[in-house]
Amino acid sequence: MTRLLITGRNGQVGHELRRTLSTLGQVLALGRNELDLTKPDQIRHKIETFKPDVIINAAAYTAVDQAESDVDTAMQINGTAPGIIAETAKQVGAAVIHYSTDYVFDGSKTTPYLESDTPNPIGVYGKTKLAGEQAIQAAGIPHLILRTSWVYGRYGKNFYNTILRLAHEREELGIVDDQIGCPTWSRTIAETTSQLIAQQLLNKNGEFFADCSGIYNLVSSGQTSWYQFAKYFLELDPNREQQTLTTLKPIGTADYPTPAARPPYSVMSTEKLASTFNLAMPPWDHCIELISE
Repeated sequence: MTRLLITGRNGQVGHELRRTLSTLGQVLALGRNELDLTKPDQIRHKIETFKPDVIINAAAYTAVDQAESDVDTAMQINGTAPGIIAETAKQVGAAVIHYSTDYVFDGSKTTPYLESDTPNPIGVYGKTKLAGEQAIQAAGIPHLILRTSWVYGRYGKNFYNTILRLAHEREELGIVDDQIGCPTWSRTIAETTSQLIAQQLLNKNGEFFADCSGIYNLVSSGQTSWYQFAKYFLELDPNREQQTLTTLKPIGTADYPTPAARPPYSVMSTEKLASTFNLAMPPWDHCIELISE
């Protein structure tokens, strides 16, 4: 039976992975209490003991603004730990699936980013995530690095849950309208990951991802701004009648200063994912309709 190890079991993606991967093999899902990514010996012990076929690293330091002042911890979790995971995976013969981010780019393009575009992160979070990508690649193991963006879901801290809550607490909200990206449902990420693993099981070609290792963009199709994103899901809120919000206004990035800079444009192309695995990503607005049901 295929053995799958998930890190970050209580995060947005980890929560969904526990459900989607349950039919593919024996799953060991570890949260921060069971696996602290700032402790290398603990990482090695968990992997060496379970001996997984595939490690799905859904754990990350995702507090983008906090990372600016907590550089060491962000680098330990996002940059160093993925390398340790990959090195230990090599010892036990496992493949690694790792999630990265659109924030490895500076946002200076005006057309969708390709996997081959040169990264240039403008904040600590993006720099640490890029370090994690490079550490996995350097280990020389079968791997998929899946770059995603604007992740949201029913569980955990995210833009979607925060704005829904504030819409029931405030009368007016200003949302940034000049940052463009691809909102991606955590369930979409988990279900796509499940399909990628299932394809390998069907192919029965031995080593997981041996012939397709690399970086792939995994985001919903289409693009939008934070303001338009919020406007759309607030209109679909099943408890809309209970909202106290009366004014939702678009604002500029300059009107909402944050410790970390964000890329103004971080739309990513999924053509490589589609051509390699024959997987089409759903439109972001369709996913919002599904989560709002």
